[in-house]
This record gives sequence, structure tokens and C-alpha cells, in this order.
Amino acid sequence: MGKPEQPLIVRYKNQWYDLTEFAHKHPGGKNSLTGLHEKDMAERFDRAPGHSQAAKYLMKEYQIKHEPKQQQQNGHSLPNGTKATVNGATLRNGTKATGNGLHTAKPHGEGNTTAVAANGDVAHLTDDSMEYLVDWSKPMLLQIYRLGDKYAEWVNKPVDRELRLFGPTWVENLTRTPWWIVPAFWIPAILYLIVRHGAQQVATGRGFASASESFRTVELYLHLALGAFAWTLLEYSLHRWVFHLDPKGNRVLQTFHFLIHGQHHKVPFDPHRLVFPVPPALLLTSLFYQPLYYAFPYPRLTLAGGLIGYLIYDMIHYYLHYGSPAGGHLYHMKRYHYSHHFVHHDQGYGISSDFWDKLFGTRIMLRKLKYLLKW
Repeated sequence: MGKPEQPLIVRYKNQWYDLTEFAHKHPGGKNSLTGLHEKDMAERFDRAPGHSQAAKYLMKEYQIKHEPKQQQQNGHSLPNGTKATVNGATLRNGTKATGNGLHTAKPHGEGNTTAVAANGDVAHLTDDSMEYLVDWSKPMLLQIYRLGDKYAEWVNKPVDRELRLFGPTWVENLTRTPWWIVPAFWIPAILYLIVRHGAQQVATGRGFASASESFRTVELYLHLALGAFAWTLLEYSLHRWVFHLDPKGNRVLQTFHFLIHGQHHKVPFDPHRLVFPVPPALLLTSLFYQPLYYAFPYPRLTLAGGLIGYLIYDMIHYYLHYGSPAGGHLYHMKRYHYSHHFVHHDQGYGISSDFWDKLFGTRIMLRKLKYLLKW
């Protein structure tokens, strides 16, 4: 069993928030929340830069609604003898009592909460008023068409909930992927492509008597590297021009956008929606192989290299959301990717690196920090 999270219940503008489960997800690092348990965080919150509207909207997910006559809940001491409920659901055993991961949405018509920032600006400190547009207790995909011109705003206002896309369980399970499924499937597939087909293609092209001789050539590894590099451009292109396509009010395109990527921006912390499911990945692999067949001398070897690049990308993406890099490239990319999620939706499309963002002018310029973030 993992080490239990230290309780973190904070006060902000006369409201209490249970940030215990959010601390390690906080884009600004859990160390920026140190020492705030059972204290008012207004001064630190307003002083810290970078709290976007998306971040403020997410904050409402952790608001505690008080009920009298109970001193403690989950080992968390709450002021005024209150019972902790988040989004209308009582906390039990250290987790949100959500009923299949579903939260109670605020009814239509409730007002927004506002806060005056240190600079005098009025910040709309999250409201979940848009969540009345959908029913979180039902499969989400078929509800997207009802959002119309509100879709673009709604999908970029994140929540910390579990999402169900489809009604039938067997279909829904195809869309939910534990991270380990990806290497478990693709590593054997990549090795098969290299050993059974790629090496043989090189051997045939070079006139070798045995495919094993191909592994002593630079050519084999060069084409693997070429495929991996080609993937990085495909990664950027898919993320920018497909995953972030502008549906422009078209309800069919909105549903398509939500299915392929919008869901990830709406529920960025759902651990089963951070890597690409195998069935659609197989379909895309088949499609992308066709141009490779005509463009490269050893297409299956190049495909294997591309799949290596894809595997690295998917593992990095999961790690950026749930890992705790202490420095270096992955530390930079975690900050970079969180900035894409919560501030710059139209920039920062690179996941494994920001190389193509620099080249195409979509790079996010991160501000320099005085201390190292820890998650």
C-alpha cells in the first residue's frame, strides 16, 4: 500500500477546500502548498502568478460543503465541527464518495463565486454552472451534441472526475487503458516487426544470406531512428491540427473532437485516459503504413522506428501527468504540458519535446522560477 496523503484542508474567501488528493496533481507543485493545512491561503493564492480561469474552475471540484454535528471525517480535523463533503458528496475512507466516479453538479441558476485579486481585478473564482449542461451520471459522448456553441468553453474547463463515454460496458472498456497495456502490447509487436520483417528487408536489399547479419549494419539502426524522428513530427501534427481542430459549432465535429481529445482536457487527471487505447492505435498504424510503403526502402523497419517513438511519447505523456521529475528534460516538459492544459490551449503541442513548437512558432515560454517544483 502507498503512503497515505497528508491532509490538506484550506480556507479561501470564506470557503473551505479539501486539497488532499489534489496536492500531487497541482501544476505549481505540492511544495507551493506547504504549510497551508487548516489555514487561509488567500494571500499566497493571490500573490502567485499563473492561476488561469481553467485552474480556478478546477478549484471548485475540491470545495467542502459543511454539515454540522461531526468533528472529524477521514482523519481530517475541520473547523467548527463540520462534516466534509465535496461537490455534494461525503468523503469516505479518504476518497470522494462519488458513486461510480460521478459527482453532483450544481443546478442551473446558481450564482458564480467571485474573488478580488491583489491587483484589484475581479476573478471569477470557479463556478461549476456549466456542468448543468450535461448529466455526469450518464454516458457523455451522446450528450456533446446538445452543447452547441457552449462546447468550446465547456471542454476547456477541467474537472477532477471519472468520465464514462459509452453505455455498453464492453465498448466503454475499449476506451479506458491502464498505462502498462501500451508497452505490454507494443514492445512485442515492435520486436516482431524488427526481427521478422525489418531485418529481412535489409538483408534482401544488401544481399545478405541471413537476416541476422542486418543487425551488424548501421542501416538498420538508421532507419529505426528515422522512423522515431518522423513520429515526433506526426505527434506534433496530430496534436495541433487533428486533436485541436476547431469544430466551429458543427455538432458532429464537436462529438468527434471530444472523442479523440476533448475528453482529456475535460478530465485531465483520469489515469485511464492518458494513453492511447490499442484498438484505434492499430487502425491508425495500418493507415500510416501505406505512405511508408511507398516512401521508404525498408517500410516495416521505418514503421517499427515510428512505433518506438510513439511508445516513448505515450509513456512520457502518462509520466508528465502522474510522475514527479526532479529536473532535466522531463521536468521542463511537465511544466510545459501543464501550461498547455490550463493556460495555453492553442500552444505547446509537443509532448515528448518542444522541438516542433519552436520550429512552427507555437512554443510556450515558461517563466523562470526561484525554486524547484515538486509533485
